[in-house]
Amino acid sequence: MKLKKRPLRWLLAIALLVLFAWLLRHFVFPPAPPQYLTATVAKMDLEEAVLASGTLKPVKQVSVGAQVNGQLKSLKVKLGDRVSKGQLLAEIDPVLQQNDLKKAEAGLANVEAQKRAKAAQLVQYTLALKRQQTMIAGDASSRADLESAQAQLDATRAELAALDAQIRQSGVEVDTAKANLGYTRIAAPMDGEVISVVTQEGQTVVSAQSAPTILILANVDTMTIKAQVSEADVVRVKPGQAVYFTILGAPDKRFDGKLRAIEPAPESITADSTSTTTAVYYNGLFDVPNPERLLKTSMTAQVSIVLGVAKQVPAVPVAALGKRGKDGRYAVQVLKDGKPQQRQVRLGLNDNINAQVLDGLKDGEKVIVGDPTQAAADAAKQDQAER
Repeated sequence: MKLKKRPLRWLLAIALLVLFAWLLRHFVFPPAPPQYLTATVAKMDLEEAVLASGTLKPVKQVSVGAQVNGQLKSLKVKLGDRVSKGQLLAEIDPVLQQNDLKKAEAGLANVEAQKRAKAAQLVQYTLALKRQQTMIAGDASSRADLESAQAQLDATRAELAALDAQIRQSGVEVDTAKANLGYTRIAAPMDGEVISVVTQEGQTVVSAQSAPTILILANVDTMTIKAQVSEADVVRVKPGQAVYFTILGAPDKRFDGKLRAIEPAPESITADSTSTTTAVYYNGLFDVPNPERLLKTSMTAQVSIVLGVAKQVPAVPVAALGKRGKDGRYAVQVLKDGKPQQRQVRLGLNDNINAQVLDGLKDGEKVIVGDPTQAAADAAKQDQAER
């Protein structure tokens, strides 16, 4: 009988120990209240902007080419030189063009000589016709001789008209040859700076199909920025909005401007395609002065197109925002007396880090941006999955 009571006592003792441990944990060492990561609603300056990547180009750029064939005899400028409109840039060996001009002038002189000879014949045939008319009046000549004299005169007049046409044609050939000779001296079409020398002295240029480029001139006093705006953002931007950008070489220097235009079609559009599987970007154009020549052609610009600015307005971190309701308001958890309370707030500007609070929250209130316990659990799960 004693043996049967002993296991019962052991079970009773274990139950008492478990009860004691539970009472000790919940009353002597109560669990710590949940801890939350919070942020305070505070006033700050906000700027909402569309970010884009851009490329710098001179406001005006011209490829100066050759319109005639020949060897580049001399180059009068070098890379980086500033030139004025009309200034001589290069010369092509003019021998071929000089010979073409001489040939055209000789052809014109030949036709003019032929015209003078025909003009002399015209005088002769005119006198002969008058004699025949006088003689036919006195029955001293035949009707056939009169008709022959008239035909010779008419033919000579027609030949003179043809020679006049040939003279005009030869004159055009002379003018063309003179123009081609003038093209051997290449002058600057605009004020600018030599940003590229494509053809060197001694090279032969052939303009049979297209004008070969000798050098490239650009006006770098003002630079144009082509900012690639995504199709998701292009509906929010419009000409006249403030724009600023930085470059990789001077990230702390800000260049300001105003959006001049949005190109109506992306650069990738083609005549025979209506859809594409790649991202679509539209060029936003704006100009900035470049008096210090700090901005160079083809530099990359980190562009911000300003949609709106708010000064010293209450704001909360974007991380505190919950789901957006049908009325456009966002759910936010507010920590009050150590407990979270849900609020519906209306927001204004959003710079992707902080959002302007229009109503629903007051300055100084604390909003929950995260639960460290849950964050630690998520990190542990991710670490275990990576292993």
